[in-house]
Amino acid sequence: MNIGFGEIALIVFFALLIFGPKKLPELGQAVGKTLREFKNAANGMIDDEKQKEQK
Repeated sequence: MNIGFGEIALIVFFALLIFGPKKLPELGQAVGKTLREFKNAANGMIDDEKQKEQK
């Protein structure tokens, strides 16, 4: 699945229409925090599995 510049521009345009320019930074921060938490949880699960395999 390749997303090009045109598709990203279209998504940003519709996001601006729906949420407005003032809400967009808040939305970006929320998405960033969510992705960071998901990554940390996934890494924690991988670490737990590695520890189980070592025992």
